[in-house]
Amino acid sequence: MNKISRRQTLKFVAGAGLVAVTGCTPKESATVTQEPELPEPTADLLEVVALPSGTTPWPTRDPFLFCVHHFDAYPRGNTKFGPASSLEGRRIGQDFAGIDGWRMYHGDVVPGFPSHPHRGFETVTLARQGLLDHADSLGASARYGNGDVQWLTAGAGIQHSEMFPLLHQDRENPAELFQLWLNLPAAKKFVDPHFTMFWDEKIPRARLTDKDGRATLVTVIAGALQGHAPQAPPPGSYASDAQSDIAIWTLKMDAGAEVTLPAARPGTDRSLYFYDGASLSIGERTVSKGHRLDVTADLPLRFHNGDAPGEALLLQGRPLQEPVVSHGPFVMNSRAEINQAIRDYQATRFGGWPWPRRDPVHGAEPRRFARHADGRLDEPT
Repeated sequence: MNKISRRQTLKFVAGAGLVAVTGCTPKESATVTQEPELPEPTADLLEVVALPSGTTPWPTRDPFLFCVHHFDAYPRGNTKFGPASSLEGRRIGQDFAGIDGWRMYHGDVVPGFPSHPHRGFETVTLARQGLLDHADSLGASARYGNGDVQWLTAGAGIQHSEMFPLLHQDRENPAELFQLWLNLPAAKKFVDPHFTMFWDEKIPRARLTDKDGRATLVTVIAGALQGHAPQAPPPGSYASDAQSDIAIWTLKMDAGAEVTLPAARPGTDRSLYFYDGASLSIGERTVSKGHRLDVTADLPLRFHNGDAPGEALLLQGRPLQEPVVSHGPFVMNSRAEINQAIRDYQATRFGGWPWPRRDPVHGAEPRRFARHADGRLDEPT
């Protein structure tokens, strides 16, 4: 609380034309009434949006295009890195039903997403559990997971595959990941494609503790937080522009934890996806899990987790405010650009496909690695 000094009191009294009391007897005490300390202003809750269940994409705000949370309780694997279980009753090639708690997606032997093209945006894949095998039309490959992040700027065009090899034949192979699509501004739609690996061991994490010792662990993928600087995104990324104010943070909260996150810049959009836990409160509003909370970004964000451990994903960025025209894996600014993307892909296949199959898997060894198009090998330390 702000204290008023004796000198300030005398100055006030004199300025008001009153007689200053320079001495006090036990019967005549001078009292100065202090103004109550006002609470620090914090972010307002603007809107609450319910999240669909399963693997239906969550609604996002500009500059994000797409957010999906995959969780699959895959069974034991077979010798071909697929499930050692019957595929009877599944719509192979389009298996999204979640029978028995897992999906083949577009795979027919190994679960996952065989070769497909992208142009005009970026994918950010947060591989929280399990391993993914990447291959692309530039000849690059990678195996990553268990906390790693892959950031791929598709730019002018790339084909890639993302498969979920079930390496363990003696136990189950659970997999969990987030995939985000981040739009590129018109000026960067045709940058060279490029991918970057953020190995789990090098991703910064901030531990925030409230007055009662309850902790929140924040994984910092993009957007600095309290001195924890993230790794650099690909050079052509929208996030490489400091004015984009992009932040991607995951939060793991103790039961009852109170969290305060610093303000973003004016003009930024900020959303908090509360996807696991009992409840979460911002101001007077309390919501259950399975909601997106849109908040004012240019004030500190203060919220309170409920009586169970909770998890949330924060996405923020400065909106591009540009036309968005999409067609499947292409996101451009006009229908003419979409038509050109289709023609370019038909003519060039964005560099072709240098792999013997559409769903390459990188062997039985669980070693994580990334081999880039220039031959450079990158491995976690």
